[in-house]
Amino acid sequence: MEKKDLIKYIDCLKTQRILIIGDFALDEMIFGNTERISREAPVLILEHYETKKILGAASNAANNTSKLSGSASALGVYGDDYYGSELIDILNKNNIDTTYMVKDETRKTTTKTRISGSCNQSITQQIVRIDRQTKTPLSPKTESLVIENIKKAVKNFDGIILSDYGIGCLTQNVVNTAISEAKKHNKIIVADIQKDMRKYKGVTAITPNQPDSERQVGFFIKNEEDLIRAGEQLIKDLDVQNVLLTRGENGMALFEKHENSVNYEKVHAFNKKQVFDVTGAGDTVVAAYTLALCANLEPKIAMYIGNLAASIVIRYFGCYCPSLDELKQEII
Repeated sequence: MEKKDLIKYIDCLKTQRILIIGDFALDEMIFGNTERISREAPVLILEHYETKKILGAASNAANNTSKLSGSASALGVYGDDYYGSELIDILNKNNIDTTYMVKDETRKTTTKTRISGSCNQSITQQIVRIDRQTKTPLSPKTESLVIENIKKAVKNFDGIILSDYGIGCLTQNVVNTAISEAKKHNKIIVADIQKDMRKYKGVTAITPNQPDSERQVGFFIKNEEDLIRAGEQLIKDLDVQNVLLTRGENGMALFEKHENSVNYEKVHAFNKKQVFDVTGAGDTVVAAYTLALCANLEPKIAMYIGNLAASIVIRYFGCYCPSLDELKQEII
């Protein structure tokens, strides 16, 4: 593929409108310098110097989508608490529309607080993580509000991302409604799943990683023959058009359903030598891949763009959202 062609394809992403439905969360990062051991208990005392709040889980998928296309819309649940207000504010500041977000006073806003410390001549290291979340499925009342918003929203977008982090927003009723509305309005719908893939039967495409795929198909992928067998089984069992299977340092494998066969393509990982942190890379892949599919690009080209975007993200510690200019600069 010519570089100029790939740049032209990347430019197509910025006109697409994507709705992200899923488990929205906030990551709070607290940093401090080690001062001394406490007299009250054998614990470190940190002198606080910075707190950062960044978008995590489905919020990160939305943020990646916004950075690549200029905008995105969020549909999920948050609590009536301090972190709920912070989540909505940060989403809006990142050009992510929150019109369809649902407030639930009975649930906590999913927040993961990481406390990290450092001392002279040492790197910053995480000491403890505190999770605030309600992991039970949505109440019937909240589920109805989410479903109502899905029915209002889907027709207004080019594509839908279902971002499932197992926190409870994507109930079977919510998933079924999203798939039904997407089909009704002829929209692309892509699921980024960590568990229970059968729940997403009938979506356009899924973007699982290799370990999750192995758990689904019931065998380890040890060679190319296993890989092809796994991809074909996922296509058949889940009734999807495409499977983009992410394989870490081994790149990606794409499976496309045709009338009587499954086409298979793979791409090697870009930038293998500069891997720092894979955190959030899956969110970047599903965002880039979905935008490309919605731009009517071939799934193979969408895979290349997703792979390119992920190669940028893994050079940074923590979640990072690349821009279109960064993607183009990478291939110039």
